[in-house]
Amino acid sequence: MSEQGKESFKPLFTNPLETYPGLTINDLNRYLPAVQTVGDISMTSEQMKEGLFLANCLDGLQKLPDKSIDLVIAEPPKDPWDGIDDRGGRMTLQEYYQWNEKWLDESYRVLKNTGGLYLLCGWQVSGMYHGLLSDHFMVQTRITWRNKQGKVQPRIPTWRNEIGDIWFVTKSEDFLFNLRAVNLESDRKKMISESENKLQTNFWIDIPYITDEAGRRSGKLYSKILDASSFKLNWVLDPFMRNGDAGVASKRCGRRFIGFETNKDLLLLSMKRIDQEG
Repeated sequence: MSEQGKESFKPLFTNPLETYPGLTINDLNRYLPAVQTVGDISMTSEQMKEGLFLANCLDGLQKLPDKSIDLVIAEPPKDPWDGIDDRGGRMTLQEYYQWNEKWLDESYRVLKNTGGLYLLCGWQVSGMYHGLLSDHFMVQTRITWRNKQGKVQPRIPTWRNEIGDIWFVTKSEDFLFNLRAVNLESDRKKMISESENKLQTNFWIDIPYITDEAGRRSGKLYSKILDASSFKLNWVLDPFMRNGDAGVASKRCGRRFIGFETNKDLLLLSMKRIDQEG
């Protein structure tokens, strides 16, 4: 067949059976048999195991041992009943508040005494989370960052929101932050000089906008959190994993990662993305 003939027989779709953006049939064949559920979580403080699990946050957290996690990065969903725990209706405000209390209480339990938690949220619920976090943790700061949604948002009659809140809380006053090994006096002086020139601030204007239609954020956001509040081989937990942004950044930074997700498509996508980092 001539080259011109070959061109005319190209398929209309490269993968007509693709079930979720970013997943091919080959991906499904590879990752579906490897899906782990909450029943596969079996850990002790001496024997921890990295993994991505099809589980809601409360079931997953309850399977983790006390004081086993160094850092929690969480962005709670507005409707936590979506996915495998779908009950066919939305929570009332009181139910949502009580649900948040439960997973935060479990997060406090699994965190090491030197551990911290970063909670990402919108301004509408930021005040609620401030109160909830204050009941469980020591609130260190509220970070403001440029959180412009990638997908087209509905038109609003007032100011367009392009920021998000990140609450940074710790279990005690003895927590990890900006850990740097300083062995020589010259290194210490250099660190002080760099700190004066590049002041740590809770206004993260340097974080790029979200541009991905799938909602994937710039890895710089998670890398900044990981660099500030963890070090290599620390245990990082994301109880609401979505498409695995925190897991990808954790692998790039040499951290050990555990993630929970209720949506199987998103779990498979996370497995693929994190696997590709290897």
